[in-house]
Amino acid sequence: MLISIMVLPFAMVLICFGGILILITTGGSILYSQNRIGKGGVEFKIFKLRTLVKDASGDLAGMTKNDPQIFWIGRYLRRWRIDELPQIFNIISGDMSWVGPRPERPHLVKSFGTLHKDYQIRHQALPGITGLAQINLPDATPNDTAKKLPFDIEYVGKANFFMDLKILLKTIQAIG
Repeated sequence: MLISIMVLPFAMVLICFGGILILITTGGSILYSQNRIGKGGVEFKIFKLRTLVKDASGDLAGMTKNDPQIFWIGRYLRRWRIDELPQIFNIISGDMSWVGPRPERPHLVKSFGTLHKDYQIRHQALPGITGLAQINLPDATPNDTAKKLPFDIEYVGKANFFMDLKILLKTIQAIG
């Protein structure tokens, strides 16, 4: 959490910059929140900068690079992961970590839990902004859960400071 507090001033500059761009180009709300499932199956609200058009719909809205529901500034906010920065507040509140399995929406967790017998193992760790699945399958969507799950389970079983550091460095390299 100390790292999150130290990063917060820099993150706030980028969040404000992204928010201004959203206001100028699309109007409407800047932040987007959604219920997700975290450690121990506890539900929480995740925060992101809005990158989709106002009336975006569908379970996979915005999940592919060329989705027409992502507005043009939103593409850049996603490319540089600026849209994820409000999740620093989720980290400070204890709902998330920098590294861990990405949290999913409650209805998807329920569905994946019945489709994949080991799915709930991923809820033994705090969810993260980035994770082992994200660096190995950067374009994966919820439809790719069968491919992502082994990475999430591996993370839960082997997580340590050095693994987290390696994942963070690979994430930073992927953004640059």
